[in-house]
This record gives sequence, C-alpha cells and structure tokens, in this order.
Amino acid sequence: MYDCFGAGQQVSQVTFAGRDWRQDPQAAAQMFAAFAIMRQLHELLWYLAAALALVPARAVHDELRRALTATEAMTGSPVDALLELDIQAHRERVNAVLLQASELVRAQIPGGKPDYRGADLAGARLAHADLTGANLRGARLIGADLRRASFGLADLTGADLRTASLHGADLARSLFLSQSQLDAADGDTSTKLPPSLTRPAQWSPPAKSSTPTS
Repeated sequence: MYDCFGAGQQVSQVTFAGRDWRQDPQAAAQMFAAFAIMRQLHELLWYLAAALALVPARAVHDELRRALTATEAMTGSPVDALLELDIQAHRERVNAVLLQASELVRAQIPGGKPDYRGADLAGARLAHADLTGANLRGARLIGADLRRASFGLADLTGADLRTASLHGADLARSLFLSQSQLDAADGDTSTKLPPSLTRPAQWSPPAKSSTPTS
C-alpha cells in the first residue's frame, strides 16, 4: 500500500492553495512534479521524528533537529523553489545523520551484527533467523521467509518487504519500520509490531497446529 506521508494534502492545500488539478489541467504537471518532491520531504520528516524518539541516539539529536527544521522549511517553499530543490543532495545529508542514529542504537547489541544493507534477499529462507541489531537498510526481501524471525533493534529503513512472510516474527523493537512496509508484507495476529503501527486488516490469523489432541 502506498503511503504519501501527508504530502498530497500539503501540495493541494498549501503549495497550491486548494487548487484542484482536475479543474485546472494546466497546473497538473507542475502539481505532480511538486508532489514527487514533497512526498520525499514528508518521508524524511517521518524518519527524523522516529530517530528523535530514540534515546540512545541522543548524541545526534541536535543534528536531527536541525535536519528536521530544514526539511520542514522546505515543505513550505513556493512551488518554483520547491521544484528547484536538489532533493537527492538533501536526502543524502539527512540519511547520513539517520544512519548515525541507527548505529548508536544498534551499538547496544554486543558483538557483530548482520549487515545486509542493500542486499538482494528476495525469496531468502530466514525463518527463525536472529536478526537482532541487523542493518537491513534498503535490503530486497521480496517474498522472503521471515517467519518467527527476531528483528530487535534491526534497521529496516527502506527494506522491500513485499509479500515477505512475517508470520510470528518479532518486529516490536525494530527501527524505522513504516506502515506501508507492513501493508505490503504478509503476517498474522502472532506477528509482534511496534506500538505506533497498525496490524494490516488483510493479515490472516495464525495457522492452527496439525498436531492431534488426545
């Protein structure tokens, strides 16, 4: 499920002051271009707010706040200024401090931690895997078997979880997991989630055991 992080409303109600692209076709292309940038800014705001809630990352909280303030200011830019933003450069700057926050939090886990940043794990068999403290930023986990895997303090920023099986997985203390990632995955009522997220309505109940009873 697609999540615009509130960017659509910002563009229509603030950037374009309530103009409707359906009634103003000449503005449509400009509105769509503005939305593409605004959506990225709002996504960054979501990640920055999540990082600021992480107490172990307090050493970079000032940097996170500065990034948050700068990003918020960009969302209020006039459309011409918005379209001229170097959004890629801004994302890189923000992601650098977000990565620092992630590393500070994951440092609570002693010893080596799995590093799957950007890895292609599509269809991987990782049932029952201990992914505590893992770096899964940008990992491709499409269709992966993650049943009953443990994701304590694992960084899931941008991980592609489409059709991944999360039945019984423990995601309660995972980092930077978004609602849209959950909505694209497959889980059940035994999947443990962070309190800020909602269990997707389409998820199935846990499978019944086939063990005969006496």
